[in-house]
Amino acid sequence: MFKLKKILYPTDFSESSLEALKYAVSFARNCHAKLILMHVVDEKMFSEGLSLARVSAPEALGQEMTAEAGRQLKRLIPAEEQQGLDLEMVIPNGTPFLEIIQHAKANAVDMIVIGTNGRSGLAHMMFGSTAEKVVRGAHCPVLSVKPTAANP
Repeated sequence: MFKLKKILYPTDFSESSLEALKYAVSFARNCHAKLILMHVVDEKMFSEGLSLARVSAPEALGQEMTAEAGRQLKRLIPAEEQQGLDLEMVIPNGTPFLEIIQHAKANAVDMIVIGTNGRSGLAHMMFGSTAEKVVRGAHCPVLSVKPTAANP
């Protein structure tokens, strides 16, 4: 029988990723699995639009982004709903799909639960999908969850 011991839930805090959280929490509760909440700080994405010469302390940018991600991760699951959950938070810096895949493999994650943003057309061709790249590269099963509005 397949036993889930560790579930990785990467989030970008979008609506679709919040939909996936419901599934991740449910699986974690039902399987008594550790739930790893992850947000990858992609400094490159945020700094591309900034002139770092205008930022007074560019080295502090990543630290602030990490701190804010930590605050948001802590608010994802209300304290009263955390009862009985084995939670861990991780906030790496890097390219999101690569960090997700690497963390899952290095930590023997049994399943990844990730939201899809529903990009299509030109936006999908130009940027691809983090969820799609994770599905292709992960060593374990990946449950990709569409936003409720995307389900007819």
